[in-house]
Parts: sequence; structure tokens; C-alpha cells
Amino acid sequence: MDAMCYKKIIEELISLIDEGVYIVDSDGVGLFYNEEMAENEKINVTDVIGRDFHTAFPGIKLNESTMYQALHKGIATRNKQQTYTNLYGKEVTTVNSTVPVELDGQRIAAIEVARDITNIRSLSDTILQLREDRNPPEKAAKASIKRYNFNDLVGENLRFRRVVNRAKRAAGNNASVFIYGETGTGKELFAQSIHYESRRKDKPFLAQNCAALPESLLEGILFGTARGGFTGAVDRAGLFEQANGGTLLLDELSAMPYDLQSKLLRVLQEDYIRRVGGTKDIPIDVRIIATVNEAPEKLIAEGLLRKDLYYRLNVVGISIPPLRERKDDIPILVDSFLEKYNKKYDKQIWMVSENALQRLCAYNYPGNVRELENIIIQSVAMAETEHVLTERLLQMPIHVDEIGRSAEKWDGRAPLNEYMAEMEKMIIQGALIDADGNVTKAAAMLQIKRQTLQHKLKKYGLSTQ
Repeated sequence: MDAMCYKKIIEELISLIDEGVYIVDSDGVGLFYNEEMAENEKINVTDVIGRDFHTAFPGIKLNESTMYQALHKGIATRNKQQTYTNLYGKEVTTVNSTVPVELDGQRIAAIEVARDITNIRSLSDTILQLREDRNPPEKAAKASIKRYNFNDLVGENLRFRRVVNRAKRAAGNNASVFIYGETGTGKELFAQSIHYESRRKDKPFLAQNCAALPESLLEGILFGTARGGFTGAVDRAGLFEQANGGTLLLDELSAMPYDLQSKLLRVLQEDYIRRVGGTKDIPIDVRIIATVNEAPEKLIAEGLLRKDLYYRLNVVGISIPPLRERKDDIPILVDSFLEKYNKKYDKQIWMVSENALQRLCAYNYPGNVRELENIIIQSVAMAETEHVLTERLLQMPIHVDEIGRSAEKWDGRAPLNEYMAEMEKMIIQGALIDADGNVTKAAAMLQIKRQTLQHKLKKYGLSTQ
């Protein structure tokens, strides 16, 4: 196979890759540059192919160029952030991994793989700037931000009340808190309640979802950046400095990259931070509340959560029970949500029918309290002049859940056709409720003829009333 064949293979290969690819020869002249890379760097392929890399990218100083480091010094870099001005004067931020290519002891090329994070970088800078600005607009912002306290934690279930009481005791000290709860159980409500009942209540409460940003940006968001720390870096305080004296909520902690978790552990141990690219140690006084939505033991076993960090944070451990384990709280929660959303949507639903409540209590709520709240929101919003929340107003995937449970119960001792008939009956019941008893609509939802549905209604003794 000759050189032209290899060239064609590489061209086809890099055209299939979702990330940008840039390859230069031993002299730094561009050999390959795919469309994805051109899109990332907001220039044309023809601006790069056949040109020296420092000519194609004059906005990057040689001593800061990952391509220069790879080609002339043999240094590989991984996931390095760069912000620079391209040929057309547009500021671009990318995360690059660049490696030298050697053959028989000679450096013959360098390969760079990059992804564009310009928009994400701009968003993170905006977030930090808004949090940093403590001007008159802050008062207006505070008025629109909901602050939760222990009165918002609704429920009388014994296990749930024990967890709430534990959180109240945590509010009386400065220890780190580690909260485990499935999605929708109210982890941030607990975190805010602890903060606003603590001695830190008049200081900042800041929250950061660790899954929302790539590692290179998350580190800068948390610890801040120092001018010159990387290309395009400016002096900016991170969340630790901005939350000084208050509380920092790290949501979905297990999504934080493992190496960054070790840096967080060092902050907890030493009570100071160092901005990215900086040399100055900055003392901080911040209470950390961390949350995860899977069992910490499982996350540790899977290598997603450092064991030493978990033990450091789990001074006060709080485990929120899922709604399926506190179903006795469903009527209380429903009443609370009805009161809240009657006011919001100017409706007057005073009570819940017995059948509707039974249906609400029979569901297992994989989305927990948040899912129950969404069901009530939809029901109230769609109500007209009703004063009673009936089954017809409920919008919930009850039949799907019941089908799963019915299938789990089948052990082969009863005829399969009996179980299939029972499941079909439940599906039809669910469709009728969703269609407000309209047979034509229900048939359309089930994708069967109206006559077929009427036959099945008669077969199972189902009513449309």
C-alpha cells in the first residue's frame, strides 16, 4: 500500500471522528485537519493544511502551544484548556490533548485532538461573574430565589422524621454533611434547610452540579483562576472564595473527576485553596455539603468516589428514604401540593377522590417526591371547574408500573394467558383514564379499532364512566 492510500485512509478516518483532529509533520506543517476541528476553531480547513502551525494559529504563544510542546520538546499534554484569538479575531476556548509521534527515535509528527468548549467557558465565566457581583441587583435576585427551610420538608413517616431531626442537629454545628438520596427525594431542600438554620445563614449558600461541566472548567469554577495560569486565564475568584463564611453544596459529587476529588480532599484537610495557575495559598472557611444519588458504597466500589474523600465528608451522614418506602406520606404531600398549586393556577380543588388517592398510593415513583409533585401540577393545571381531584385528572404511567409488578408475580404456576389478560385489562384502564373515558381517543392511543376496544371493554366488564 503506497503513501496515497494511507493518506486517504487517514482522511476518511478523521472525518468520522466526532472530535477535532489536527496532524502536523516534523516541520510543523499541517498534514490533516478535519471539519470538526475547523468548526471548533472557527476557521477553514484551507487555513491550516500546508501551513506552519504557528502561522495558522498566531494567537497562541509558542511557550503556551501544546503543539509546540509536543513537536519540539516531545512533551505530551492531556486535556489542557486553551483560550486564544483565531485568524479572524474570534476568541475560542478548546480542551486539547496533544502527543508527539516518534519512529526509530525520530520525531516525525504531532497529533492534536480537541473539543470546543467556548460556549461552556463563556457560561461558566458568566456564572462566576454574576455570583461575584455583590451590587444592588443582588437584592432583587434574592427576592426571586426560593430559600428552603425545614418547614418545606413535608411528611410524618417515622423514618423520614428521624432523618429530618438528624438534619436539624447538623444545622447546629459546622461539620461536613454527606447526603445520599435517589433523584427527586429532596437533597437540595435538606442542604438549604441545614444552611439557613445554621450560624452561617447570613452568609452565602452556593451550589454547583459536578456533572454540569468538564473537569478543566469545573476546577476553575471551584478554585478560581490566576492570570497566566493557562492561555486566556484571568484573575477570578472561584466558588470556594465566593462562599467564604457560608456553605458550598457539591451536587452529584461522584461525577467529579477522580483527580479533582483528591484536590477537594486537600482543601478539606488544609482549609485553604490555590487558584488554578496561581501560587498563593488563600485561606477559606466554607462548610461543604455533598450529595450523591446512588449508594456511596456502590460508587466507591465502581471507582467513582474516593473512599478517603467520602470518610472526610461523611462526618454527618444523611440518607433520605425514597417515596416508595414512605407511602404513608403520600396523602400529606398531595394535600400540600394541592394547596400550593391551587394558589399558583387559581384553581379550587379541595379534595382527592378515594379512587384517585388509591391510584396515587399504588404507584412506586421512580422519580420520588419530585415525580409526585409533577403529577399534581399537571392535574391542577388541567382542571377546569372541578373541586375534586379524580382519576380522570391524573396523568401518570400507572399501567406501566403495574404491568412490571404483575409480570414479576408470575411464577409459572398459573396459565400465562390469565396474566396476559390481566395486563391487557390494566393497559386499557390506563388508556381510558388518559382519554377521559372517550373510547375513540383511547382506541387511537392503543392503536386498535374502536370496535375492537368496545369488544374488549365488554369482555373485561370495564366502564367508560
